Amino acid sequence: MSEATTVERAAPAHGREAYFSVRNVHAYYGESYIVQGVSFDVAENEIVALLGRNGAGKTSTLRTIARTDDPALMQGEIWLAGTAIHPMKAFEAARQGIQLVPEDRRIIPGLTVEENLVLSQVAKPIGWPLERIYGHFPRLAERRTQEAVTLSGGEQQMLAVARALARDIKLLLLDEPYEGLAPTIVREIEKILVEVKELGITTIIVEQNAIAALQLADRALILDMGEIVFDGTAKEVLEDADLRHRYLAI
Repeated sequence: MSEATTVERAAPAHGREAYFSVRNVHAYYGESYIVQGVSFDVAENEIVALLGRNGAGKTSTLRTIARTDDPALMQGEIWLAGTAIHPMKAFEAARQGIQLVPEDRRIIPGLTVEENLVLSQVAKPIGWPLERIYGHFPRLAERRTQEAVTLSGGEQQMLAVARALARDIKLLLLDEPYEGLAPTIVREIEKILVEVKELGITTIIVEQNAIAALQLADRALILDMGEIVFDGTAKEVLEDADLRHRYLAI
């Protein structure tokens, strides 16, 4: 791996104006130091794959960006479209357009597909109307009256993404969206994420299936022990076997 692609702190968004910025972020779970001075920029409408081995700090970084209670942000700044996110609580960050789709999807039991979507629009600002969502997610349209927890894993993932789009969204954070899904369903999710990009939404994706994430992404960030060790194009990672083996074990 060349010096040009090995970094301690990420360079500005590779010649493009930064839309989203993380600056020297440090976060803890209790006394455990999880996110250790992470910095990076994301340009508007980019898909960025945030990669690393298990325990590298990927999910913790996403949760810190979304301003969840855990991990606790102890130092650093987070900016989205010129707005300071770091002083906010999670609900305030969501109102600014940051939507986290967690690994467990958090589908609400006892509610239909449509009721899950409608519930996402109780608080303003709202995003896509239901018919627009159904136009992009025909599987959900077919199952709108079905209890959501009875959907397949892939359909639940589609619903989780659709709920995020039902809010006014600027930055989509996806945690392990392909986990446990058949390859055919992964391809359907990928198609949806490409459509999301084409609609101008910026996305950060954490995914253990690194090859699939890299094939979708414009850029890649690699975390190791809570620090950014690579910031470059997805193509660079796909073409650098030594880099993948060292940090991703693939």
